[in-house]
Amino acid sequence: MRYLPLSDADRSEMLQVIGAGSIDDLFRDVPADLRLKGPIEGLPMHASEMAVERHMTALSRKNMVAGEAPFFLGCGAYRHHVPASVDHIIQRGEYLTSYTPYQPEIAQGTLQMLFEFQTQVARLLGCEVANASMYDGSTAMWEAIVMAHRITRRNRTIISSGVHPHYVGVARTMAKFTEDKLQASLPELTGETDAEKLIAAIDGETSAVVVQYPDILGRIVDLAPIAEAAHAAGALLIAVVTEPVALGLIKSPGEMGADIVVGEGQSIGVGLQFGGPYVGLFATRQKFVRQMPGRLAGETVDAEGKRGFVLTLSTREQHIRREKATSNICTNSGLCALAFSIHMSLLGEKGLRQLAQLNHARACEAAEQLETIPGVTVINESFFNEFTVNLPVEARPAVHAMVQKGVLGGVSLGRLYPGVDALKNGLVIAVTETSTSEDIAALKAALEEVVQ
Repeated sequence: MRYLPLSDADRSEMLQVIGAGSIDDLFRDVPADLRLKGPIEGLPMHASEMAVERHMTALSRKNMVAGEAPFFLGCGAYRHHVPASVDHIIQRGEYLTSYTPYQPEIAQGTLQMLFEFQTQVARLLGCEVANASMYDGSTAMWEAIVMAHRITRRNRTIISSGVHPHYVGVARTMAKFTEDKLQASLPELTGETDAEKLIAAIDGETSAVVVQYPDILGRIVDLAPIAEAAHAAGALLIAVVTEPVALGLIKSPGEMGADIVVGEGQSIGVGLQFGGPYVGLFATRQKFVRQMPGRLAGETVDAEGKRGFVLTLSTREQHIRREKATSNICTNSGLCALAFSIHMSLLGEKGLRQLAQLNHARACEAAEQLETIPGVTVINESFFNEFTVNLPVEARPAVHAMVQKGVLGGVSLGRLYPGVDALKNGLVIAVTETSTSEDIAALKAALEEVVQ
């Protein structure tokens, strides 16, 4: 039974106050041809709760469960083992003290966790300061672009062809409503990155260069020459990290000169949840801290001189001075940030490095196995736990065929770049510590069969 607290009289009064003649008037900005003309065909007008549960359960059984099938999907969302202790600890009351810690005296658990999270992210990304998280990696990248715009007072951003196309899509959408001009291109199915092209494209009008590390094809680029060229022209380097576990093995972007480092923290502490929620990472140089979006938890002392935590530099945010805010984001992905921080604490530096080594070793094992398949070529000269293979057939149908054989065999570039013939045979394969030698053997057998 639906709970509808408003009566017809209540709704009429509300419409009258806002000057609308009917509910339909509220949707007049939606083109008429996009509105439903009536009930959705095939759906009953109503059903009992038990009937709906039975129906949804039947639908769920059609899914292939990651833990029950070899899993090699990646491209920004990775399957790692999350210890059961993470879920246990995030439910403790001292951490879940409040949603919005505007009253620090009753939110010390939340604020301290955010402070520790910032410390972990700053060290991981190689920067001096990090915020208390963003919504996800793609929106964090956009916030970095407009932050660079504010700092350099320029509006031309060069985006590497190796940046995730969904991240680029978010930036293009947001740029429709700003003065920012984005220059982006498609990747080439080769082991070489576009580093030289990026450097050649930098000029006196460039605000920032955006580079993914490792990139969408799993390639790892040396950011130092790009940072040097950008700085020489008065521009900033923005690095995007979609797989933070990689930083347990490869040099951090901040160490190589990146001015702003953003990314997706889902890999650490947050399982795959049908598309979210995720947690955006954002770090920068201390000299840019007042231009950094989002929340910042700081350390202080109370009236008795005891250590305490508060939100700091809040005048940058929407809820203090909306018209002059550095960003309209004034919240964070607190629960996912908590899970990230707890998992990082459980791992420690040594554990993270060991986890990264295991990921790389598994990926090398898979790459060596797949290259023995006639017609299959690994394009990468270097990679962490994700690499791209060029198939003798179109990759998207091959992925679907492998699903029928019980293997989630990777992400096709045809899915990420629909209609681009030069990329349609590319298949991106991610291998983490959750993949066994038996899983890799099953992937090889399935791929070998579908490419014949």
